[in-house]
This record gives sequence, structure tokens and C-alpha cells, in this order.
Amino acid sequence: MHYQFEVCAEQPGNVPTIAGYEMAVTRGLQALDTADTVVLPGWQGRQQPAPPTVVDALRRAHGRGARLVAICSGAFLLAETGLLDQRRATTHWRMAAEFSARFPDVEVDTDILYIDLGDVATSAGTAAGIDLCLHLVRRDHGAAHAAQVARHMVMPPHREGGQLQYAAAPSPVHAPASLAPVLDWAAERLHEPLSVSDLAARANVSPRTLARRFTEQLGVGPGQWLLHRRITAARAMLEETDLTVETIATRVGLSSAANLRRRFRTLVNTTPAGYRRSFGRSGDE
Repeated sequence: MHYQFEVCAEQPGNVPTIAGYEMAVTRGLQALDTADTVVLPGWQGRQQPAPPTVVDALRRAHGRGARLVAICSGAFLLAETGLLDQRRATTHWRMAAEFSARFPDVEVDTDILYIDLGDVATSAGTAAGIDLCLHLVRRDHGAAHAAQVARHMVMPPHREGGQLQYAAAPSPVHAPASLAPVLDWAAERLHEPLSVSDLAARANVSPRTLARRFTEQLGVGPGQWLLHRRITAARAMLEETDLTVETIATRVGLSSAANLRRRFRTLVNTTPAGYRRSFGRSGDE
């Protein structure tokens, strides 16, 4: 069993929701005394101070090593604990100004889907909360397991870019063509020495136009997107196969083991060998 879930509240019982139904909650705040991860959903009462009992329970949980995860406006509750002071956090772009005014000691990043600081994590809106949770699954149990969860949910295991690409903005008269065909084409050819020029040629646009479309639609440049896809493919191979690092590097288009190791450490903060020890098949034996 990878996770065991429980729902708790300050006052157990039938808890109303803004969706029009009530949740039958049987556990009180004592559930936080044993939780490894505490997830704070959207906090509807963000205009008023949180109950001191809730804030104290969250601080105690964090103090004994629990990970605190805030989804969307849940960042307001997390910020009341003081655990975000002098640290980076995010929330829904519509609430960013309000959040900054309420918590001036928190460094608010409005152009990001989620921020994971290890002991605390915050996300933008609802969908970004799913992105954050998939990231935590990937961190806890590896990329292959996270990809399996994502497939079950019929969503990508990792979305590139930030939330500003989803913020309200005037619609262009002529919307740019979707990048999906180019992304699918490139994903099937990661083993080839693809370049930004190759992607641009496939899209029948100039490299500059392609870069602009990537930034508009994904929030990242084509080179960065390609590198992330290659590292993701390498992670899955490290987990699911016994292939050498050199062979994996070739299969994901990174040319050499040295190049894979360098890129892997930059993006994953560990070595391919260290990652395999943590998430490879032998770890389940």
C-alpha cells in the first residue's frame, strides 16, 4: 500500500462544502499527530484568521516531521502557521495580490504551477493541485508509478510551464495552431538527435516562431521541453529496466552517459545510479 488516506476536521461530523453536499468526517485534529503528509485543500475562510487549534495542530505536525501540502487557497492557511515566512510559495493567480498583502514575509511566485520545498509545498489552482500531487507521488515512489497514476486519470504525468499561461487575457484574433502534433511526433523520436530546428521544420515554422508558440502554450522553450521529456524517459528506464546508463543515454537521445549524468543531476538532484537504487526494480525485492 503506497498511501493510506484519512479526512479530518477541527469539529468532526457533517462538514458542508461549496459543492452542495456534506462530507461525513469522523476524525478530529488528532489525526495530524500521526500523519506523514497533511494536505490542506482550498481554504474558504481565508478572509478571517484560522482557528488557533488548527494552526497549532499544523505546527506540531510539521515539528515532528510531517510534510504540509497546500492546494490553491490552502496556502493562506499554511501561511498562517508562519512556516512560509522568508520562503517561496504560490497560490491561484487571482488570489496572489491578496496573499502578498496578507503575508508580506512570504515570497509569492505567481508564474508557477507548484513549489515543493521538501517540508512544505504549495500549488496554484485545482488542476495545479493535481500536478503537485503527481509530483509528490513521483518523488515518493518514482516516475513510473506516477505515470501509471496519471494514465489512470487520463492526464499527462507532468505539465510544463507556469500558471500565467492560463490567466485571463484578451483572445487573439487568430489563435496559433496547437503544438500537440509536434509534441507527439517528438515524443516518439526521443532516441534521435532532435534539435529545435527539427521541431520547427516539423511544425513548418521558423525556430523563432516555434519558441514563441512553446512559451505561449507551454510556458517553456522547445529545448527545455525536449530535455525534460528525455529525462522523464530516462527515469522510467532506470526504474523498469536493467539497461546500462550508457544505453539509456543513447535511447533517450542524450548521446553519452556523461551527458545524461550531468543533465540528470541538474534536473533530478541525484545521479542515475542513485535514482535506480531508490526506485529501481531491485528496490521492490
